[in-house]
Formats: sequence, C-alpha cells, structure tokens
Amino acid sequence: MTPEEYCQQKAAGSGSSFYYSFLFLPPERRRAITALYAFCREVDDVVDECGDPRVAADMLAGWRAEVDALYAGQPRHPVTRALSAVLPGFRLPRERLLEIIDGMEMDLRQTRYPDFQALAPYCYRVASVVGLLAAEIFGYADPRTLDYARDLGMAFQLTNIIRDVGEDARRDRVYLPLDELERFGVPVADILDARHSDGFRRLMEFQVERAESYYARAMGELPAADRKAQRPGLVMAAIYRALLGEIRRGGCRVFDRRASLSPPRKLWIAWRTWIRG
Repeated sequence: MTPEEYCQQKAAGSGSSFYYSFLFLPPERRRAITALYAFCREVDDVVDECGDPRVAADMLAGWRAEVDALYAGQPRHPVTRALSAVLPGFRLPRERLLEIIDGMEMDLRQTRYPDFQALAPYCYRVASVVGLLAAEIFGYADPRTLDYARDLGMAFQLTNIIRDVGEDARRDRVYLPLDELERFGVPVADILDARHSDGFRRLMEFQVERAESYYARAMGELPAADRKAQRPGLVMAAIYRALLGEIRRGGCRVFDRRASLSPPRKLWIAWRTWIRG
C-alpha cells in the first residue's frame, strides 16, 4: 500500500463529513487535504483509543518527532510520507501540525473546562488550526479568508462537542463549560449519568446557538473572491449545519443517540453546495 492509498483508506473509512467535502477537488489538492486529514485522524485516535494516558503521551511525543522528521526530509510513517510529497506545493507550517498535537495533549491533562474562555484554546488547536491549514491547501487571495477558516473550525468543533456529549461523558470528559452547566441548573453528575432534563435541553440549545453564531460569523468573513476556492469548507459547513438541525429537531437528546446524516444525504448536500459555488 502506498502512502497515498493509506491516507485515502484512513479518510474513506472514517465516514467523516470532512471526506465528502473534498470529493470534488482537483487531484493535487485532494491528495494534500487527504494527507492532512489522515494526520489529524492518527493523532486523534491516539487519545481516543489508548486507555493509558502515559502511553498516549509517549505516542504523541513520537508524532512530534515524526513531524520533525517530515520537515527534515526524513519521514517514516505513511502519513508523513504522504505529507512530504505535497509539502512543496502548499504552505503547511510545521508549527501548525505541532499545535494540533498540543490540542490532543490537552485531552490527556484536562477533562473539564470552567468556562468558554478556557475551552476556546482547545477548540482552536484541534479544529481552527486544521481550518487554517485547509485554507492554504484550497487556496486564497485575500488574507481575510484566514479569519473565516479560523471561525469555521471553531464552529465545527463546537458541533462535534454537541454531538458527542454522551460519548465523551462515557470517557469522563465534559467539554460543556462548567459555568454554563451551573447557569442552566445541570449538575456534572447529570452529564456523566446521561440524565436528560429540561435544563439540559435548554443548555444544549444554548450550545447550538453558539455554534450557529460561529457559522454565521465565518460566512460573513469569507471574501467573495475566495468563495470558489474555499468551496470544500462551505460543503462541510452545510453538512454540519444540517447535523445541528437534526440534533435540535430531536430535542437535543444526545445521550441516547448519536446524531448523524446518511452517506447519500451527505453526498447530496456536498454536490448541491459545490455546484452553487
């Protein structure tokens, strides 16, 4: 299996909305974004699938060394070898890849966030940085597009947090800000025990509104001149906003179900968004 095939398999096998967003890209850009996505999946899987935090920390340290090897021209892993092949054509700073690992390391040290101000740096590292790298791959002429990419990444991560409340709680992780739980009268124990209540529903509707505000902000920041180039991000935004709509219509019952869209629906949204430009 070639490095490119490895990354393609990693992306397609995840069923992620990210995969549908770059189906229509030209080959060179598709190879680059697929390699970037595979990198993100690899380091995220370290945290999610390794039960021992010390082992996970060692594995992430290994990925830091692999990033250094990539930029020294000596990559060893299939993902970094795939990234090495696309580095000459795109500006993908080493520091950005390391910031993504920084975000994953936060999951090993922190399972609660006192307020949104404390949560925001985590979201930036694990999602906004990915958006900034993706913007480089898709191409842009106006630097304001980076503001769009940053805020769109934030919107995506907030959507992930909303969707995955139940799954995260089973790992003893609560990404909903603690001061907001208190405001809506939801004890942390209710999250860990998957206890749905009117207060929890109102809390989650508040989270949905915040995510929507970031989508709206990002859309307002995207310069018209770069809209065509940045269509993959618009595709993913359309898919994720449809997912938010499903969660809201379902009464924000994220404990007993994991909201998702079917592959045909994702493909339809992707195609429709792409042709609209």
